[in-house]
Amino acid sequence: MRWQLGRRSDNVEDRRGTSISGPVVGGGIGALVLSLIVALLGGDPSVILQQGGSRTNNPPVNSPRPRSATDDQAAEFVSVVLADTEDVWNQIFRENGRNYVEPRLVLFTGRVESACGLASSATGPFYCPADEKVYIDLSFYRDLKNKYQAPGDFAQAYVIAHEVGHHVQNELGILNKVNRLRSQVSKTQANQLSVRLELQADCFAGVWANRAQRSRQILEQGDIEEAINAASSVGDDRLQQRSQGYVVPDSFTHGTAAQRATWFKRGIQSGNIDQCDTFGQNI
Repeated sequence: MRWQLGRRSDNVEDRRGTSISGPVVGGGIGALVLSLIVALLGGDPSVILQQGGSRTNNPPVNSPRPRSATDDQAAEFVSVVLADTEDVWNQIFRENGRNYVEPRLVLFTGRVESACGLASSATGPFYCPADEKVYIDLSFYRDLKNKYQAPGDFAQAYVIAHEVGHHVQNELGILNKVNRLRSQVSKTQANQLSVRLELQADCFAGVWANRAQRSRQILEQGDIEEAINAASSVGDDRLQQRSQGYVVPDSFTHGTAAQRATWFKRGIQSGNIDQCDTFGQNI
C-alpha cells in the first residue's frame, strides 16, 4: 500500500504509554454496556464481563509503558489510513447531501476506558457509538499476522476501514435501528442481524478502498488479496473451527469467511454504498 506520502489525520488520540491498572468507578455498568456493544458488533462480550469481577472506588491509575519504533510507525500508518477514510466518506456524504462527522481513533496499550465501558486489548479493535471513537491496541496487528495468518499493510488498513464502516453505520442511523430490532427478536435472529451489520461494514471498507484507489492510487500488487485474506481469516466458521474444532452456524455474528470476502469484494468492485445493502439482499 502506498501510504507514506498520505495526509495524517488530526483525529488520532494517542493513549499509548499509559495503562489503566485500577478499576473504574461504576465499572460494572460500563462493562455491561461495552459487552453489549461488542456483542452487537460481533465480538466476544465475555472478554469485557470478565474484567468486572472485583471493583473498588479507587480511580484509574496510569503507569507509563515504553513504545517501540515499530509501534510508532504503525501509529503513523493508522493515522494515514484514518485520514484517507475521512477524505472518502466526506466526499460520499457530500454526494448524498449529508454531512459526515469524522470519528476519532484511540490508540491504547493493554486496557482502555471508552464511553461504552472498560476494555482490554483482548477485545480486539472496536467501535464505540456512544463516543463515536474507534479503539485499537496496535498489538492486534501482530495477532493479525501471526495468529490469523493475514499479513500485509493493506490487511491492517482493512481493519481500520471496517471499524470506520461501523461509524458510517452509526452516522446513517443503521446501528440504532439494528440495536432496536435485536432486542425484539430471538437470539438466533439477533445473531443474524449482527452478521448483516458486519458484512455491511466489510462492504463499506471495500467502498473506501475503491474510492481511495481512484483518487490517490494507493494500491500495490497483492493489496486486494491481503484485505480479502484478512476478511476471510476472521470469518466465524474459521474462528470456530480453529478454537473448538467445529462450527455452530446459529451462533455466527460476523459471517463466514466466504461471506466476508464476498461483501468486501462487492464494495471494492462497485465503490457504491448502495451495493452494500446487506439487510435488503440475500447474504
